[in-house]
Amino acid sequence: MKVEFYGIPRERSGVAEARLKAETLGQLLAELARQYPALADIIQEDRLRPSFVANLNGDQFVTDPSTRLAEGDCVLILSADAGG
Repeated sequence: MKVEFYGIPRERSGVAEARLKAETLGQLLAELARQYPALADIIQEDRLRPSFVANLNGDQFVTDPSTRLAEGDCVLILSADAGG
């Protein structure tokens, strides 16, 4: 699946997007923390810190680590206040 980064997550990861495989949001976040160590401080175990959000396919904000993900999904990681 595609993961896009905006704001602070983009600055910390050093990339605009990444492609990863994960079955759940929690697995995805854990893998992001492993692959991009500079993101580890915005990810607590398998969740984003409260000042960051994940958006699934532009449709909904998700926080539950057990949220199921599919291969064609796009997850956007950004600061909670980035939307204005």
